[in-house]
Amino acid sequence: MIILIESIVLCIICTIMVYIMSREPIKTLYNYPPKIQERVKSLDEYKDKIPTQENKVAAKLGASVIFLAILCVVLRYINGYETFIESFGYGFLLWTIVNLYDVVVLDIIWFCHDKFFVFKGTEDMVKEYHNYWFHIKGFFIGELLALVICAIAGVIIHFIL
Repeated sequence: MIILIESIVLCIICTIMVYIMSREPIKTLYNYPPKIQERVKSLDEYKDKIPTQENKVAAKLGASVIFLAILCVVLRYINGYETFIESFGYGFLLWTIVNLYDVVVLDIIWFCHDKFFVFKGTEDMVKEYHNYWFHIKGFFIGELLALVICAIAGVIIHFIL
């Protein structure tokens, strides 16, 4: 039962974060398919607003560190896990549930079909906005990242907390 509650809470938090980020889609340009990124970068309207690759890396790294901290607290102090294997396994399961929710609900159902996410000047790129495979690949990249983050969480919990 606890996994259901934690999964729902994490999916709600993820939804809120996506909603907040969606208010300024240019800040999430690198979450768009490459052809849309290229078009947006070529448009004068967005010339001085496009985030740099360094901003992208910093944002992803920052989000990973925050998620790692939250994951460690949840696994150790809410769930009571003390070993690497418990922490890694449960953390990976939680991550996978949220990652699956992200790709299906937030990306494929919401992002791909909400006109709010369409950049002015790219309205003709419907096929690219409906590029589900781009998001599915992102799911698998997220799973690889999960292996690393959850392994680090497991080590922290096992040896430090």
